[in-house]
Amino acid sequence: MSFDYDLFVIGAGSGGVRASRIAASFGAKVAVAEEYRVGGTCVIRGCVPKKLLVYASHFSEDFENAEGFGWSVGERKFDWKTLIARKDAEIDRLEGLYGQTLGGAGVEVIRGRATIESPHKVRVGDTVYTAKKILIAVGGWPSKPDVPGIEHAITSNEALHLEELPKSVVVVGGGYIAVEFAGIFNGMGSDVVQLYRSEQILRGFDDDLRSRLADEMRKKGVDVRTGVNVTAIEKTENGVSLTLTDGSSLDADMVMYATGRSPNTKGLGLEEAGVELAENGAVRVDEYSRTNVPSVFAVGDVTDRVQLTPVAIKEGHAFALTEFNNTPVSPEHDAIPSAVFSQPPIGTVGLSEADARALYGEIEIYESDFRPMKHTLSGANERAYTKLIVDKGSDNVVGAHMIGLDAAEIIQGIGIAVKAGLTKAQFDSTVAVHPSSAEEFVLMRNQRL
Repeated sequence: MSFDYDLFVIGAGSGGVRASRIAASFGAKVAVAEEYRVGGTCVIRGCVPKKLLVYASHFSEDFENAEGFGWSVGERKFDWKTLIARKDAEIDRLEGLYGQTLGGAGVEVIRGRATIESPHKVRVGDTVYTAKKILIAVGGWPSKPDVPGIEHAITSNEALHLEELPKSVVVVGGGYIAVEFAGIFNGMGSDVVQLYRSEQILRGFDDDLRSRLADEMRKKGVDVRTGVNVTAIEKTENGVSLTLTDGSSLDADMVMYATGRSPNTKGLGLEEAGVELAENGAVRVDEYSRTNVPSVFAVGDVTDRVQLTPVAIKEGHAFALTEFNNTPVSPEHDAIPSAVFSQPPIGTVGLSEADARALYGEIEIYESDFRPMKHTLSGANERAYTKLIVDKGSDNVVGAHMIGLDAAEIIQGIGIAVKAGLTKAQFDSTVAVHPSSAEEFVLMRNQRL
C-alpha cells in the first residue's frame, strides 16, 4: 500500500517539530498538522512568554536593591500593555523561525485541526491524508476543577494576554505554574493571594525547597495560604468573590487557576482508532513511544510521562532515530534537571530526600544555608540554600537541589554530574568557582545529622 506520507505528525510543538525535522533529515516524507500556532505550548503560551514576564517582574525588586550599590533610581513607571506587546512580537518572531526550520527541513505544514480516522488515515478539514506512521504530539491543556462559577476564572493561557494588569489576583494551585505566576503578578505590583489545598506548595519537590520557597514568597509579599481551597466563585461588579473551604470569603479583581494540565486528546479520534488511553486521557506508550496500535506513536506531554519541553524534544528525537534511522533509542527519564522560575528560583535534579530514603535506605544529606553575596549590599533578606543527597553505600550523588539566585542556571552543570553518577568525593575534589553561589555544591562538607 502506498501512502501520502511516511510520517504524519499531529501537533507542531517542541516534540512534534523535533520528530518531524529529524525524520525528514533521514529521507522521510513528513507532514505536520497544527490547528493553532507553530511552536506549541512552550513557545506560544508556556515557558518562553512566561519567562519574559518573569524577567519583567524582577525589575521592581532590582530597583530597590540598586540603592545599596550607590545607584539612585528615579521615578518608576510600569506599562503592562507595552510589555505584552513586546512579548507578543517576540513570540511572533519565534513562530516564524519554527516555520522556517520546518520548511527548510522539507516538512509540509498543514494548518487545521487533525483527527485520526483509522490507524493510517488523518483528516484535516475536508481532506483525508494517509500515512505509514502517525505521531501524536498535541501536548496538554490547563485543567480547571468543577467548582460553581469556574467560568469566571482564567488559566495561564489567558494570563499571558490580559488587557490590563489586575490590582489584586488570587492564584489557585501549588505547582510550578502557580508559584511562577504568583511571583510575576506580585513583582508587577498586584496584591497576590495564593491558595493551595494541601499542606505545602510544590508537591513532588524536595521538602526543604518547598518550605523555603513558601517562606521567601511570603517575605516578598505573596499571601501564601495552604490547606484551603475554593468552593464557589461569584462574579461581582469589581471582579470576583471566592468562597473558601474555611468558610471565609475573598474578593479580588481576578482569579487564576493553575491546578494542573491534562493531555489534549479529547476529540482526537484515538479511541476510534483503537489507541489505548489512560484514565486522564494520556496516550499509553512503551519505552520507544509506541502505542498499542503499530502505526501510531506519541511523544511529549500527551503521554503524561514527564511534562517538560526538553523531555518532549528528547522523546521526539529518539522516536525519529528509532523509526527512520534504524537506531533504537529509548529516551531516559531519570536524573532530569529542571527549574522553577519562582522568586527566588529553584533548580533541582535527581531524587528528593524522601524518595532517596525510600529507594536507598541509608543516605547522607549535605546542605548549605547562606545569604547570597549580592544581598550583602542590597540589604535584601533573601537567603539561598543548596543540598546534596548521597547514597551512603556507593557515595553517588543521587539528588541536588538549590533555591536562590541563578539556581536555574547553576543546576544545568550539576545535572550533568548527577546524570553521570559522580560521587560525593568527586564533587569534593572539584575546584570551586569563587566567589559564587555555585561553589557551595563542591564545598559542602558538613553532613546533616
